[in-house]
Amino acid sequence: MSSVHPGIEQGKRRVVLTGFGVISSIGIGAAEFTESLRNGRSGVSPISVFDVEGFEHRNGCEVKGFEPEQWITRIPLGELGRASRFAVAAARMAVRDAGLDPEQLAGKRGLISVGTTDGESFELDQLVAAELADGPGGMDPGIVRRVPAARLSTAIAHELALTDVEAPTIATACSAGNYAIGYGYDAVSSGEVEFALCGGADAMCRKTFTGFYRLGTIAPECCQPFDVDRKGILTGEGAGVLVLESLESALARGATIYAEVLGYGLNCDAYHQVAPNGASVAECMEIALRDAGVKPEEVDLISAHGTGTKANDITEAGAIRQVFGEEPPRTISLKSMLGHTMGAASALGAIACGLAITHGFIPPTINHTETDPECRIDCVPNHAVDADLRIVQNNGLAFGGNNAIVILGKYTGSPA
Repeated sequence: MSSVHPGIEQGKRRVVLTGFGVISSIGIGAAEFTESLRNGRSGVSPISVFDVEGFEHRNGCEVKGFEPEQWITRIPLGELGRASRFAVAAARMAVRDAGLDPEQLAGKRGLISVGTTDGESFELDQLVAAELADGPGGMDPGIVRRVPAARLSTAIAHELALTDVEAPTIATACSAGNYAIGYGYDAVSSGEVEFALCGGADAMCRKTFTGFYRLGTIAPECCQPFDVDRKGILTGEGAGVLVLESLESALARGATIYAEVLGYGLNCDAYHQVAPNGASVAECMEIALRDAGVKPEEVDLISAHGTGTKANDITEAGAIRQVFGEEPPRTISLKSMLGHTMGAASALGAIACGLAITHGFIPPTINHTETDPECRIDCVPNHAVDADLRIVQNNGLAFGGNNAIVILGKYTGSPA
């Protein structure tokens, strides 16, 4: 048997995931996140990070119990916006989880790529409120300096004292985490970099909540993906950062390997500002499977985008059946637990997939009563199930038709 996975071109290095950093409404860190996924914990609570007076629906999935000073020691916290705090803390956490010391990374060529939907819109909300109240002169210069979205990636480099790195922030909305992982996979597999810190981060903000509310897509109480009674999304927040390195590097240092990145697919159909295009979603899945060298029947689980809106769930489920047939793999939605964490969504999804592979279980789709007949998928309702997962697909779909799908596989000990 060849030591090279069929999806890996000759001359390219195999890429593995060795560290996870998690900031979420259902847990801080990989261990707590795993426990919450297995137990089907809900992250829903009344929104408190901004004023929801006047809105009929007021629930969201806020991060609670996060103490940034435990993880951020080099940058003064006042210099970082809410989303950047999530990103930097998750990166520090991921590096530690991988058994790496930042000093080990300082002499290596690396990549930091963080995806986002809103950047620092939580800070922008404050500036807009100040301008409306007191004019431009009322804006706090300190908040202004926290606004640039580039800080989501560059602040990680600053905090970890990494200088030989490229540090882009990728703004492809709700699929941006997968975009960032795909970028890191290319950089590591080609040998351009020796490591990559990739993922996504977003903070809840009034601007995005209001936008979805005016679209009529905010659920009154909870998110129920693929359910016949689903009523929409809940906005969420958090960050997920993954350490990517070559298999050779991971084996040389005796690292724990969560999963192998087998490949990914991207496309952008620009079909509609907010409505997904089923044919394009199906095509993106096919691109990802082809890049990974994986046949549809080899996929054991799909972590769907699964927003809980009528349009997304029917369209995505239809695209899945188009690619996988009328009996597709189990298809879950983590947004039932996490809400929609925007740019962090597919990054947290990839982490959840890696943890599911490692610990041998499928997280549930909670809040489920009855599957919509138009969806026709097994969403693993309400309770996790044990499973030996070999290959898992992680979907990320975004407004404007920005689709990104990552394929992960179980590392079975074959040589680098």
